[in-house]
Amino acid sequence: MTGRPVLAVVGATGIAGGAVLGILSQHADIWGEIRLFASARSAGRVLSVRGTHNRVRALEPGVFDGVDLALFLVPEDVAEKWAPRAVEAGAVVVDTSAAFRTDPDVPLVVPEVNPHAVRARPRGIVAGPQCTTLAMIVALGALHGEFGLTGLVVSTYEAVSAAGRAGTEALWGQLGTLVAEERRASGAGTPGPGTVPGDVRRVLGRDTGPFPDPVALNVVPWTGAYAADGWTTTERMLRDEPRRVLGLPALPVSATCVRVPVVTTHSLTVHARFEHTVSAGRAREILATAPGVVLIDDPGNGEYPTPVDAAGTDPAWVGRVRADADDPHALDFFVCADNVRKGRALNAVQIAELVVGAR
Repeated sequence: MTGRPVLAVVGATGIAGGAVLGILSQHADIWGEIRLFASARSAGRVLSVRGTHNRVRALEPGVFDGVDLALFLVPEDVAEKWAPRAVEAGAVVVDTSAAFRTDPDVPLVVPEVNPHAVRARPRGIVAGPQCTTLAMIVALGALHGEFGLTGLVVSTYEAVSAAGRAGTEALWGQLGTLVAEERRASGAGTPGPGTVPGDVRRVLGRDTGPFPDPVALNVVPWTGAYAADGWTTTERMLRDEPRRVLGLPALPVSATCVRVPVVTTHSLTVHARFEHTVSAGRAREILATAPGVVLIDDPGNGEYPTPVDAAGTDPAWVGRVRADADDPHALDFFVCADNVRKGRALNAVQIAELVVGAR
């Protein structure tokens, strides 16, 4: 790169793409030209970035000529096809999909935790973890630096927006249908939906959108696709990704991933075991000063993070920090982070800024 680098945003019209454009307008102006790309059906749209109107272009041969860095916020199959082409054209690629996360020649980077990893990129690609990993990894990395992580048990409560616009539309549509049914039932003097077996499924029918079961008035203990031995792909990634980011290839991790009727922001309960004795007080001190973390932890006065507090913000919000009552080496905490912003868009921009700073 010479001069101010040219940036391409691939997937600019999606939810994460829109978040990236907003972040680019808020962060320091380090970029030269910013080019926007999306699918052919979105080509021609005009979007604003840093006060400048940019026309969205379709992906086609030659579009990456002259691009220094390309942010990919697209499905895995699109990234697999076009990211290598961007690299061939001379760009460094930052990919947010699962396409390259397990490739040993592609670093998996969280700038607050392992920024050094961005320098070694044999394939010219840097990957970011999935949104559930990103929700907890910044807080976990800070604690690991002090106490030495030796084991992890995690449960997630994942927002519907992780499934894109189809996910949010499914939740709102289901809620609308169930509210109408509740009003009808109330007028008839009968119980509303969610009170007897099968009534929610009967009202909503078989169309549950991108989810295997109704998500309104429900929690679904299944996110991602079937992997093996009862695990889902999301749970496998939540097991493998912290190992790569923290440099702990043998770290024992157990994960259960659950979909909940929340629009934006993933939440997780984390049980972490450490090499050294851990105190809740010292853990709070570390978390209170950790980059990318906000500590909200006074449950006696009703202060703890919830998804509606974290939505639309950059940090991971941490609370309910407490030492394990039976194990002096273990700590429990609750964490929320916006799955669209930090969980995808912000991390990608931060990696891009790292790459430019390391050139």
